[in-house]
Amino acid sequence: MKNIKALFLFFFAISTISYGQEKDSTVVFKKRVLESTEVDFMASYYDQDGTHSAVSGGIGSEKLNDFATNIIVAMPLNDDDVLTVDLGLSAYSSASSSNINPFNSTSGASGGAGGDDDRNATASSNSNPTPWQASSGASGNDELLSAVANYAHSSDSRNFIWNADVSFSNEFDYTSIGFGGGVVKLFNEKDTEVSLKANAYIDQWRPIYPTELHEYSLYGSDFLNQGYFNGVTVLDQNGVASTNYLPSKFAPVTSVNRNSYSASFAFSQVLTKNFQFSVFFDVLQQQGLLSSPYHRTYFADKPHYYIGQPQYINDYASPSNVGVYELSDDIERLPDNRFKLPIGARFNYYINEHFIVRTYYRYYTDDWDLKAHTFNIEIPVKISDKFTAYPMYRYYTQTQAKYFAPYQTHLSTEQFYTSDFDLSTFSSNQYGFGVSYTDLFAKAQVFSFGMKNIDFRFNHYVRSDGLTANIGTIGFKFVLQ
Repeated sequence: MKNIKALFLFFFAISTISYGQEKDSTVVFKKRVLESTEVDFMASYYDQDGTHSAVSGGIGSEKLNDFATNIIVAMPLNDDDVLTVDLGLSAYSSASSSNINPFNSTSGASGGAGGDDDRNATASSNSNPTPWQASSGASGNDELLSAVANYAHSSDSRNFIWNADVSFSNEFDYTSIGFGGGVVKLFNEKDTEVSLKANAYIDQWRPIYPTELHEYSLYGSDFLNQGYFNGVTVLDQNGVASTNYLPSKFAPVTSVNRNSYSASFAFSQVLTKNFQFSVFFDVLQQQGLLSSPYHRTYFADKPHYYIGQPQYINDYASPSNVGVYELSDDIERLPDNRFKLPIGARFNYYINEHFIVRTYYRYYTDDWDLKAHTFNIEIPVKISDKFTAYPMYRYYTQTQAKYFAPYQTHLSTEQFYTSDFDLSTFSSNQYGFGVSYTDLFAKAQVFSFGMKNIDFRFNHYVRSDGLTANIGTIGFKFVLQ
């Protein structure tokens, strides 16, 4: 689910890039890179629903709501240098994440490596656990805090720019620290641009496991008589009480680090006054814990065990199941290395003063055998001097990773396995529109800031596996006067 959200936010980012290049004639004086402080305020609301929760091993509700805000402040330090600070806050509620612990109606997931926050509750406090509804666990809600600072320096000719950045983000089970930098070189009166960029992210999990696996890690083979499961009836697949449930393949993760390294190259060329294109490719390497410790896996060659009401076992994989939850065999396991290679191009054509066509294509491949194609088109329509409307469309398709299999189809003899449908074969369509208001003279004022731009966008997303989503975003740009 986080990957889907990230996909939407990435699309929003690339669709707001300005592709035009200004030609410079003979320089009479050194113009400041940024005349005055600019402030961007952005807010977005995202909701999704689907039937393939990774937390529940590939079935169950994927309902999620997220509200995010960002404040971006760009400050000129002198004629040549600009410091940009981006502060973000995202708050979400997730039916899927709440089912890390579906057995407790009043608290959150069992503690992982970092603690044990549910020790005062019992599994019997929720008699109707089901992957199709959210529990009221604390893990169903969270906040993501992020901060990015970027320093950029331009040469006197404005034909060479270098920049450096640092970043930090944190949520309940994950912390990321990043740093990087890049250079941009312009040629041919700024009609040609070449850029290089490199980044590294040093991340760390605080693993939280599904409740039944957490209890097994605490108490070993006698865990059904202690903790959550003390006095709780476990059912076999026939609905008969059993004491045979033993997720013996589960062991806590031994490494909690995830490091990501990327290098990017881009080339942009203005061919005519109407046509510009750019090409790019990235090289990305990830190492460490690349799976999510709270994603369940169910094996086809193992008996199945449940907690709840036995009459719902036969309907377990249907939303009509409102009273039973299957106990996991293990968490998902994925390799500790992944190499990614996206390659793409943008083509932008100025038709006339009212119409521009912006297109984008990307091919992606990695060493997990996942391959993907992305195509995007946006057509800004200038309605007046201040108003622009732009319909947009995005198509995406991918093949599944070699470690993916649906609910209850993996075998316990496999080394790696996941039932996260973000790694399955699917295609998606995204339809959207936007409206932008621009006042170059920033006549409307808020305190000492003039409002330069208002931008609103809405997108509807449909995936072939049944997941649907909507995202609305609004942005305001202010300039210090």
